[in-house]
Amino acid sequence: MSRTVALYLVSHASGELVEMLARNAVTQLAGVEVRRRLWKMVRRLDQVPEILGVLAASPGYVLHSISHSDVREALEEGCRHLGIPYQFALEPLIGQLAAYTGAAVLSHHSSGDAFDEDYFRRVEAMKYTLAHDDGVESDDLDGADVIIVGVSRATKTPTCMYLASRGIKAANVPLVPGAPPPVGLLRANGPLIVGLTVDPARLAMIRAARLSALQDESNGDYADLDALRKEVLEARRLFIRRGWPIIDASHRSIEQTASMIIDMLRKRAGDAN
Repeated sequence: MSRTVALYLVSHASGELVEMLARNAVTQLAGVEVRRRLWKMVRRLDQVPEILGVLAASPGYVLHSISHSDVREALEEGCRHLGIPYQFALEPLIGQLAAYTGAAVLSHHSSGDAFDEDYFRRVEAMKYTLAHDDGVESDDLDGADVIIVGVSRATKTPTCMYLASRGIKAANVPLVPGAPPPVGLLRANGPLIVGLTVDPARLAMIRAARLSALQDESNGDYADLDALRKEVLEARRLFIRRGWPIIDASHRSIEQTASMIIDMLRKRAGDAN
């Protein structure tokens, strides 16, 4: 039986190196079919969040050739945070050659791009979003521009990553069945809070696929349709009680959901002026 895996290629140039390495490696694997996606000319920090958003939505294996230390560190930190395996294309070759020759390993310390206000805004948004993903630091959310709330696998993380790529500090808070929402969420006054909901049948398929990928059969309620109907209903009731706008992400792309949130933020800013 063949297995299909997602292989993400991230290149600072044309992508020829990572494509060649990936193509030759895959031919050595029996029974593996690969879905590839390539990002070329990745040389700026503000390009990283959008890549991480795609990885969060559909995990896979990352092969990259990013040599600029700040961009590489951001990409690899994001992968570690999301639990996604990654590999720098020239390792361990560089290390082995350095050991053989006794030469120091050179690295590019920065991406060398113009550091304008928009650049720093996107970088800070990315850092904030990574630090406030999946309920982390949920007791301190007032620094967010937007907080996205929803049940597990409602596309909160990829939506936040996409928003970060647009310079928006986005935190996400998961709702856990049987547990009250975090106090920090209920106390947050400054940020826009948006509830994401998903059709239970669609959510059941997404969660079942997730359990299969993790080879986890211990949590039966996680993908049980009846349990999900109740879970989604309780989340929607919370959104309505708190007066939070609701977006149904069932048949929307990450970009469409993020665009709706950006429009809400713009309208909110306009109303405040």
